Amino acid sequence: MPLAPLTLPATDAAWLAFLDQRLTAALTRAQDVVTDLKDGASRSALDALQAWNSGDIGLGEAGGMASLFAEVHPDPAVRERCERASQEVSKFLTARALDRPLYDVLSALDPAGLDGDARRLLERTLRDFRRSGVDQDEATRERITAIQERLTVLGQEFGRHIRDDVRTIRVTADRLDGLPADYIAAHPADADGLVTISTDYPDLIPFTTFATDAAARRELHTAFLNRGWPANDAILHEILDLRHEFAGLLGYADWPDFDAEVKMIGSGAAIGEFIDRIAALAEAPGKRDIGILLARAQQDDPTKTALTAADSGFYAERVRREQYDVDAQEVRRYFAFPKVRAGLLDVTARLFGITYVEQPEVPVWHEEVTAYDVHRDGAIIGRIYLDLHPREGKYKHAAQFSITSGVDGEVLPEGALVCNFPTGLMEHSDVVTLFHEFGHLVHHILGGQQRWVRFSGVATEWDFVEAPSQMLEEWAWDGTVLASFATDEDGQPIPADLVAKMVRAHEFGKGQKARTQMFYAAVSYGLHKERPADHTAFVADLQGRYDLLARLPDTHFQAAFGHLDGYGSGYYTYMWSLVIAKDLFGAFDPADLFAPDAAGRYRDQVLAPGGSADAADLVAEFLGRPYSFDAFGEWLSS
Repeated sequence: MPLAPLTLPATDAAWLAFLDQRLTAALTRAQDVVTDLKDGASRSALDALQAWNSGDIGLGEAGGMASLFAEVHPDPAVRERCERASQEVSKFLTARALDRPLYDVLSALDPAGLDGDARRLLERTLRDFRRSGVDQDEATRERITAIQERLTVLGQEFGRHIRDDVRTIRVTADRLDGLPADYIAAHPADADGLVTISTDYPDLIPFTTFATDAAARRELHTAFLNRGWPANDAILHEILDLRHEFAGLLGYADWPDFDAEVKMIGSGAAIGEFIDRIAALAEAPGKRDIGILLARAQQDDPTKTALTAADSGFYAERVRREQYDVDAQEVRRYFAFPKVRAGLLDVTARLFGITYVEQPEVPVWHEEVTAYDVHRDGAIIGRIYLDLHPREGKYKHAAQFSITSGVDGEVLPEGALVCNFPTGLMEHSDVVTLFHEFGHLVHHILGGQQRWVRFSGVATEWDFVEAPSQMLEEWAWDGTVLASFATDEDGQPIPADLVAKMVRAHEFGKGQKARTQMFYAAVSYGLHKERPADHTAFVADLQGRYDLLARLPDTHFQAAFGHLDGYGSGYYTYMWSLVIAKDLFGAFDPADLFAPDAAGRYRDQVLAPGGSADAADLVAEFLGRPYSFDAFGEWLSS
């Protein structure tokens, strides 16, 4: 009998009871496994691991649903319930990880009869126990428990302050000069003759790209960079201090050393070295890019000596329009949201040999959410949900959330893509973001056919998880691919020569963008390593060292840098993954990105294994050699 996806509540009133039942059952299941494993009965290593797997399946479902619905459900009561559930799951995981009798049971298992995957599971599980502090004395374990529980609460507060702090500016209608007609129509003046513009992405990105009023762009971007301030300042200090204390209790020099140990990069010091290596590679191309942008800005204002983030998007658009003959407002005519969504599904279905079957009758948490079952070779292999437009109380960025992690023969993988795109015409940058984030979702589904839930889906090292998504972005820049779904209101496909110009224009600015990414990575790494007393001054210093854009005064970027919670000291992973993504993409034929040999091998050798092998080994199998910096270096310097 084929597996069936979850059935979500059909009415608003049923959500709280549904979540209570599912979350309670999952935690009970996991607790029962712990109790059973410690009952003194004789078990083979395989039997014990199968029981462990059963508990982790339940925990994955509880954690996945709690994490998603805390960020997207329209009912504040449901969001609050899910936040509490996340705390309950975290508390259970901490207690289990510090359960010395349980560790003793698992560490005494004889791995001799296990196959490779089961042996890997046992090794990784025991490593997790040790990294949790299970072998510390009782007082230390008690302190670790308190730290972990407090960090869960602080992370939720940090994210909530960013999510709920939607700031606005109010401007007269004439200050919308330069913006697309549909944007202006969607932002009518109020009774006072003023137009409200918010810091949500569908407002922010077009405004900072097209509005000719430099002061208005600056005002909006300043508001954007101050979200979460000052509330998140004290929270971030406490998060950083607790992480440092936790790492020290386990014998590590600092949090980056602890965090990097299980990543491809290997050590905290290597993070700093990587950041400086990329910054050096990007210095010459970055200065070239910023020089071009500044020269263009000085045509409008001869007194201008530096550019900020409030200028960069606007003048990059000007340069692309004037020097590369690419007008973003002309480009966006071809990217109506419904067509883009359909095109994304068509492209990825063809590339990966899968089929999406829309399920309009399936209950969802909001009327704008769409559900699809994913099929391969005629059988269902998972379900996805697309929640792609902004609304009050919803997560403000773009991310893939797991609902259930797939286990072969037991659980179908399910996930949701959560974004904040306009319902009408999209910027091409939004299209690229959609492809990127969908890459995580398809990785979750294709990698969700595992025996062990620990290795299901996007379960590779954290500094590899972005590589498949960054590579999928390449399909959003291919003329043939875009022409298959990007059409104007008359049905005419986007011209090939326009796409070629877009690609050339896109290549402009990559050096400057790489330096900005290294600024973000340095903030992530440096705050955790140094734990400065004054975050704002420290971040300002890092921006001066790494970014080629000047700092906007009186802003507090770190307070709204949500990745400081989830990624910790590891924001470098985006660029690390890009190095690998450029190498992976070299295996595809640019003249035919759907060529079945490369696409099929990539699906089966990189995505489908999930976390059942080290990322470096997956890449080496696909490429026929270890990954290198060569393709990235050539791309950056060209």
